Amino acid sequence: METVSNKEKLESIKSFQSTISKSEKALAQMTEKGVNTTLIKKRLNALYIGLAMLENVWNERPHPHTREEIAEARPILTGLFPSIENIYAKSKPGSPQKTLLKRRIKSLELAVQAIDDFSKE
Repeated sequence: METVSNKEKLESIKSFQSTISKSEKALAQMTEKGVNTTLIKKRLNALYIGLAMLENVWNERPHPHTREEIAEARPILTGLFPSIENIYAKSKPGSPQKTLLKRRIKSLELAVQAIDDFSKE
């Protein structure tokens, strides 16, 4: 995995936590409305795994996920890139949203790297 500064590690973990929190709220709202929640549940699970992988690599925190679960999370995480990158491209330069999205993209890239490295073990 690439060398990452402590600041980037902290920003990446916070970005994942923020994304998870937003996804949990979206899931609760969707559940209330009786809408199909299959996709958001899969994404939320992949986000949990991505965060766990980063914390495992950087903080040596153990995770409960199987190799199969981790492998299943990778394409879900990479599937988030196009929409985030599209919103990023439309964001105003220097805006807080652009900064947040840049961090989100970086954190997802690092999580995918951590998954790839784990898969090679």
